[in-house]
Amino acid sequence: MTIQAHNPLTKLDYPDVDVIRVDDTYYMVSTTMYFMPGCEILRSYDLANWEHAAYVYDMLDGTERQRLCGEQNIYGCGMWAASLRYHKGTFYVCFVANDTHKTYLFTSESVEGPWKKQYIEGFYHDCSLFFDDDDRVYIVYGGRQIRITELKPDLSGPLEGGLNRIAVVDPWKHNLGYEGSHFYKINGKYYLFLIHSLEDRWMRTEACYAADSLDGEFTGGDVLEDDMGYCGQGVAQGGIVDTPDGTWYAILFQDSGAVGRIPVLVPVTWKDNYPVFGADGKVPHRIPVESTRPGHTYEPLVGSDDFRTASEDRRLYGSFGFRSAWQFNHEPELTLVHHDREAGTVRITTDKLCGDVTQARNTLTQRMIYPGCTGEVTVDVCRLNEGDFAGLSALQSAFGLIAVTKRDGGTYLVMQHAEFDRANVRTVTEEEAVPVTGDTFRLRVTAEFTEMKDEVRFAYLDGTEWKPLGPVHKMKYRLDHFTGYRFALFVYSTAETGGSAAFSDFIYTKQEEKEQTV
Repeated sequence: MTIQAHNPLTKLDYPDVDVIRVDDTYYMVSTTMYFMPGCEILRSYDLANWEHAAYVYDMLDGTERQRLCGEQNIYGCGMWAASLRYHKGTFYVCFVANDTHKTYLFTSESVEGPWKKQYIEGFYHDCSLFFDDDDRVYIVYGGRQIRITELKPDLSGPLEGGLNRIAVVDPWKHNLGYEGSHFYKINGKYYLFLIHSLEDRWMRTEACYAADSLDGEFTGGDVLEDDMGYCGQGVAQGGIVDTPDGTWYAILFQDSGAVGRIPVLVPVTWKDNYPVFGADGKVPHRIPVESTRPGHTYEPLVGSDDFRTASEDRRLYGSFGFRSAWQFNHEPELTLVHHDREAGTVRITTDKLCGDVTQARNTLTQRMIYPGCTGEVTVDVCRLNEGDFAGLSALQSAFGLIAVTKRDGGTYLVMQHAEFDRANVRTVTEEEAVPVTGDTFRLRVTAEFTEMKDEVRFAYLDGTEWKPLGPVHKMKYRLDHFTGYRFALFVYSTAETGGSAAFSDFIYTKQEEKEQTV
């Protein structure tokens, strides 16, 4: 059955993708950094529609930084650019974490787990795991200089006396040098796919080098330089995959401003044993693809939640019993999270003092979606202490939020946001505070991403009328967090610990997108 794939694919922040096919099923893994559970794998039967398949780990190493202890954090760190492979009945996921400087290897006979964790000796940036036909295994990795290193048969570290060579060196001296390795053997020839930036300006570009043997010369160059007409943002870095009928595609990503980095499907053909990306050098907005399971209904990757449903299905409820669309910001302390399904509430209690929302433990998040979206939630603040804040945030380092706080013996609705000056110094400003009465409040956050507009607005329900609070906040995708903005349910204390807030009836509304016809 033929359907139309529409680019970009998920409309959500899934960067650094790798993709494989096992029989009739496609799997895609993506960077999740500091969100837990982590290392999300999606699945599809047509390359156009994707749904959650699994999280590879609930928690990584449980360090103080990963647990947001004190003022510590792993923003911009955590797991990066995983390699996903399937070899002789086993799934392999390999990645590095830039806070621990370790290389992790997870294995499982089923994509849904359980996953076994181990380490590979060494640190292999943007690695690609590769099993050759003779069962020897290699890891391909690096930045600017791309290396191929043979591993021990048990993958515990480099094989003494094994292949260890530089395959490709980026000749340019500035911008982004070669990284994001994806390595394959196709019809007896070896292919290395990489990302880098143009020499004269910032624009992500996809490159490919090929060789007849692992110790032979790799030759090639750029294979895709296109922004799909979107703000000069190039499409690059990801894996390639074939369909059961032998058609090839790449899944790469595109910077899309504050919403994050979104996967893009690119048709791949072959000429003289070398890949040709796109159509006439361009990425189509619509691509016909074949479904291996026509009629399959895909579960949404984000959405509303009444917090009432319980399920033992870890695929659908794999986030510590929450719907899999939710991830905690950093490793949660679950003793402070009470999920009352009968009441339809999630109560979060504080155990530390925080300067702002980015240090709040047990913050529940969902990705925001392109071209825009609205999140609403009800928050019960009857157990807040003096100096506590509880509410809904557009989370990134340059965050914006609407919250209820108690101070000076009163209750207030406030809008705060963080901004950075030219010296990269962050200032958190409270733009508006409205005195209120009562214990229960309905809050709203609305984001607009079209053409990198990247604006977010805040409002609260006053009777039957939504009233804006504070100015429009300009969202900025910043590399100190290195993730797209998310809706975030949070509570934190500034004066004394032990306060709590209960969240209920989260409503996620997606803005309709105007279809591209190019």
